[in-house]
Amino acid sequence: MIGTSGIYTASDRIRDIIEDNGQLLLVLNRFKIPFGFGNGTIQRVCADNGIDCATFLAVANLIGNRNFDNLPIHLPTLVDYLKEAHSYILDFTLPGIKVTLVQGVRHPKLTDVALYLIKFFDEYMDEVRNHMAFEDDVVFPYIEQLQNGIRNPDFHIKDFATKHNSMASKLTELKDLFLQHYPIPNTRILNQALFSIRACGEDLISHCNIENRLLVPAVEMLEKRVAALRQKPTQGKDDYRSQANDKTETLSEREKEIIRLVAYGLSNKEIADRLCLSFHTITTYRKNLSMKLNLHSTAALIIYAILHNIVDPKEIDLK
Repeated sequence: MIGTSGIYTASDRIRDIIEDNGQLLLVLNRFKIPFGFGNGTIQRVCADNGIDCATFLAVANLIGNRNFDNLPIHLPTLVDYLKEAHSYILDFTLPGIKVTLVQGVRHPKLTDVALYLIKFFDEYMDEVRNHMAFEDDVVFPYIEQLQNGIRNPDFHIKDFATKHNSMASKLTELKDLFLQHYPIPNTRILNQALFSIRACGEDLISHCNIENRLLVPAVEMLEKRVAALRQKPTQGKDDYRSQANDKTETLSEREKEIIRLVAYGLSNKEIADRLCLSFHTITTYRKNLSMKLNLHSTAALIIYAILHNIVDPKEIDLK
């Protein structure tokens, strides 16, 4: 059963939230969560599949019209989800509608009109394809550069947000043309086409909401962090402490969080469980941190965490 807090939480079972909202089946697909999860909780299933739990919850709660505030977004996880959504819509949903639509509009007295309807839908598919190609080729690479501390001065996420829409209005227009003006029998195949058009429109609106309300704010925060780093005054070569602090600022919040938990004495498995990530993901983070900081022992990481105010030494058990 879903908890009484009014939102989906990490302790809720996956099967219960699917029962509560069938649209979350698409969320499972786009996070690449396989079936056969039994009675697993969101936290456990996310950890088993290397998915950031908070990001999953933010998406699920937004789609379920529930509160998703204060849930931190892990941008790589969200971008992977959005890329998978693009692939699903372009490679599966829209081509499937096209097939049923071609079959459904056949009528000996309305052949010319049918051709125009198919042409309308073909042009719409091209618009959606171009819309998503811009995100795949421009927006997502821009985000990846930001995560590496590189800011493209010719682009800002607001440039994307101000022009971004769901692309669903033309589907509504097409549906209304059939319902109000197309005088042919309501066959099963045509009914299926209209049902799929309506579902696709809802999916596109939901997809747009995720980008506008989760992706854009998270990227805006990242832009500010990168801009702040670039505005820091250049330090002298002999100022070791200033150089060290700059190096610390290059760590992501997730990396600092992992260092903090290491300093508290948690094992990789315990850290994975705490952060709703897989053991493999935490191991990879630890390896990358060792290479980035050139610190290869737990003791060295703890000292580093104390020196850079990542942890308070009073909170660490040094026994």
